[in-house]
Amino acid sequence: MNMRFMPKRYDIDDFFDDFIPSVDRFSRSNQMKCDIYEKDGKYNIEMDIPGYDKKDISIEVDKDVLTVTASKEKEENDESKNYIRRERFCGTFSRSFNLGSDVDLENIDAEFVKGMLKITIPKTEEKSSKKTIDIK
Repeated sequence: MNMRFMPKRYDIDDFFDDFIPSVDRFSRSNQMKCDIYEKDGKYNIEMDIPGYDKKDISIEVDKDVLTVTASKEKEENDESKNYIRRERFCGTFSRSFNLGSDVDLENIDAEFVKGMLKITIPKTEEKSSKKTIDIK
């Protein structure tokens, strides 16, 4: 099985998240949904991050793991408002992906337009991790 671009945190329990409503399900599953595809010799990640500004988002690569983090400060409470329901979340969300050995880490590009983050990752020739050991 090719593990490239699998979410860094992948549990069999995630399968059941759509059937069991919970606060944790809201914060983990409904935020930062993405599509990943390959086109024109590049990997592309398109991620929905509505309600955030470009300045609220950071992208980091550490070794072969790409992490996208979106952080929004808590809004001040307006005492004159009598809230019936509050569903908008303020805080930090993060999503990580294993990249693999066939990507050009130096030339990753990203743009954020109308709540959608697009990350483009150029492919390179896959580096072989196979090594023959001489027996003495």
